[in-house]
Amino acid sequence: MKHFIIVFFVVVVAEIPHPRTESEWENSFSLKMFLFQFVNLNSSTFYIAFFLGRFAGRPGKYNKLFNRWRLEECHPSGCLIDLCLQMGVIMFFKQIWNNFMELGYPLLQNWWSRRKMKKVGGGGQNVENKAQLPQWDKDWNLQPMNAHGLVDEYLEMVLQFGFTTIFVAAFPLAPLLALLNNIIEIRLDAYKFVTQWRRPMPARATDIGIWHGILEGIGVLAVITNAFVIAITSDYIPRFVYAFKYGPCVDKGHHHEDECLRGYMNSSLSVFDMWETKNSSQFRYCRYRDYRAPPWSSVPYEFTLQFWHVLAARLAFIIVFEHLVYGIKSFIAYLIPDMPKDLCDRMRREKYLMQEMMYEAELEHLQKERKKNGGRYHHEWP
Repeated sequence: MKHFIIVFFVVVVAEIPHPRTESEWENSFSLKMFLFQFVNLNSSTFYIAFFLGRFAGRPGKYNKLFNRWRLEECHPSGCLIDLCLQMGVIMFFKQIWNNFMELGYPLLQNWWSRRKMKKVGGGGQNVENKAQLPQWDKDWNLQPMNAHGLVDEYLEMVLQFGFTTIFVAAFPLAPLLALLNNIIEIRLDAYKFVTQWRRPMPARATDIGIWHGILEGIGVLAVITNAFVIAITSDYIPRFVYAFKYGPCVDKGHHHEDECLRGYMNSSLSVFDMWETKNSSQFRYCRYRDYRAPPWSSVPYEFTLQFWHVLAARLAFIIVFEHLVYGIKSFIAYLIPDMPKDLCDRMRREKYLMQEMMYEAELEHLQKERKKNGGRYHHEWP
């Protein structure tokens, strides 16, 4: 399923029209690279968070792939544990591997280049004269910077920002691991740029280009994703509904949380009659996680009223959470403008002075023309 999504996504992205200018081409290339890497790296986490175990069915009526294989289910403790483990592996082991490859690949290339030069130059003479080579000659023997400039560096940081924010509710340790990785990344990049790569050609840039829009898109997606993780993947909403609607504290006012959640596990489990499947077990009934009616009810294995209460609470939480976070974000953005007020005043003053200089230069030019042509001299603007 994951490979099918990736192939389909590549075909869709490849249909984006070809740009006309170099800046448009760079933005298009950066966007395509980000989308491909994002789908490739985050498909597993989105699958675990929102699809794993959602369509597996129930005992006696499991959904099967090609009527043969049962669909995968979450751990009995919930899908949040699986998501947390997946994020831990990504944020710890993947970042270590990325740093190793980012520094190890240029080191290996430079070592191989020096080895080839020793073979071509005879070895001894080349080694003796190595200290006498000028610095520019030593730099020429280093690896050239890749053709796409800093796209790979931006891509790495943006993908890390996505991992840190999109599922932070499931793995709160992600920002700390990202901070530690970035501290190490600064020194590794400095060593790589100074000792392993040739000096890149400088180029002016007004801003970070399309990466700013990508970061804003990730921020919006992170709010939506964390709202769904808290409401759907975790057990926060079912516990909340049980404590205020079905628990022992409904008619007793506010009590300790442990007392209000007493009996929650039994309430979250449904009953299945194993004798319906012609099972010869000595136990007739088993329990499974779901909100369904027991087999002896008038509508066996149908969703109970508690299921619909939990579903409504989940949808309400998602709406309230998203609007609250977006409201706080907009308020903070209003309090902290993108450009300070004193800087705006300076820019307006510079613009005014520039216009005044242009007016004075044009006035002086016109006055000289009138003197040359014998016209009348005026001190005011003609």
